[in-house]
Amino acid sequence: MRFAFDAVNGETPWRRQVRQGLVQVMQQAGHELTADLDSAELVFHAVDTVQPRPFRRRAKAVFVVGMVEGPRLPEAALRQTYPILVRSLANMLLYGGPGDPPWMVITTPELGCATVTGEARAWYELLYARIAPLATSHLVIDNLFDADLPIELEGGTPITAQIQRASRVLDGWHLFPAPYPVAEMLPAEDYRHLRRVFGIGGLSYGNISARHQGEQFWMSASGIDKGKIGRVGHDILLVKGYDREHNAMRLSVRPGTQPLRVSVDAVEHWGVYRAHPEIGAMIHIHAWMDGILSTTVNYPCGTVEMGEAMSALLSQDPHPGRTVIGLRNHGITATGPDLDDILERLEGRVIPTVPML
Repeated sequence: MRFAFDAVNGETPWRRQVRQGLVQVMQQAGHELTADLDSAELVFHAVDTVQPRPFRRRAKAVFVVGMVEGPRLPEAALRQTYPILVRSLANMLLYGGPGDPPWMVITTPELGCATVTGEARAWYELLYARIAPLATSHLVIDNLFDADLPIELEGGTPITAQIQRASRVLDGWHLFPAPYPVAEMLPAEDYRHLRRVFGIGGLSYGNISARHQGEQFWMSASGIDKGKIGRVGHDILLVKGYDREHNAMRLSVRPGTQPLRVSVDAVEHWGVYRAHPEIGAMIHIHAWMDGILSTTVNYPCGTVEMGEAMSALLSQDPHPGRTVIGLRNHGITATGPDLDDILERLEGRVIPTVPML
């Protein structure tokens, strides 16, 4: 992996200290430092606390780590750091200050907050261990649209009707669109910015999918109000599979239409359906349940690695076709023969707030 440092806001002694430590550890791990920001797959971006401007990515899959220097924060620092993370459009935020070793709080959309602690000689290894699994994961957010949706499917199927019904039920559970109440944590201006940039059009509690045949499955679209899922081919899309050559999900759509992108979690669901033919449907929500197995790494949504971690966790369950697993610091995914079965098992048992580990 090629990585670079963007010092557009200047290099303070703290940033220099962190940069030098990270360069040494990352080069030892086989990563390549480059001065060419356009060729980097991972960019450490210096962020100003007053005007936290985003780094202009050359590609959607570039992983950006914001670096912010500031005064020490209380232990529960999420409310102070999350607005900066949102406004800088970073995948991860490093907020800290000088010391030996420097002190550091890490914030990501999925992780919540974590403090890096340890002896000076091992501190940068610990910091790298936090960054590496996320930064090196393979994000799949592009879609390829094939105008080959069979005519008999254009009006929907019993499965797509079940997706529509399930969306109404979940809407009534009043779940947050993120693992924690973003609207309550952000100033009004920042929240409007988040909605505008990411196209949040209402309650977006997660996603729903159900197997069509083989590895093909129907799934809710991205950036829509999941409580109002309606049109097949627009709100509900038929996923044919993952195109490795183009690193994109391939969809079957009606000729002459302009469909939405499928949910970013499509590659994860594809991996699970492929590995577990006994699974007929899945629901992912930003909530929690007691007594469930959970992934150990909070891979970003829409990554091949998240799908692999989910499949591996399901393989440990004696009944993978009818269970609930946790996605660390993010939410749960429930499997079942169909969506009605999943909803019946979840109702009254979900906890709205996800524990941050």
